[in-house]
Amino acid sequence: QVMLVESGGGLVQAGESLRLSCAAPARLFSVSRMGWYRQTPGKQRELVATITRLGATVYGEFVEGRFTISRDYAKNTVHLQMNSLKPEDTAVYYCNLRRTENDYWGQGTQVVVSS
Repeated sequence: QVMLVESGGGLVQAGESLRLSCAAPARLFSVSRMGWYRQTPGKQRELVATITRLGATVYGEFVEGRFTISRDYAKNTVHLQMNSLKPEDTAVYYCNLRRTENDYWGQGTQVVVSS
């Protein structure tokens, strides 16, 4: 079992920012792709952003330059900086670690953006 510890969710107003963080086990962090996905009731989980161990990033189309994913190797943590949040960004955000085709998930952190 791989434990991913998420933090940083909360309630904000439209246009404001939030920073999500996810701590991963050191033995896996440096060799794994890290990412964030989100899910709302009745919908499939969707990609928000991923970052490889070499720093290559992929973002969901809806991000439109508002979010930035980064990784801190000193703290074995991946961050998601979310700016210019919109009400449609309201969702549960899940941290993901992918290693050799195996996916591991955090417990999820709620983000609510009010209009």
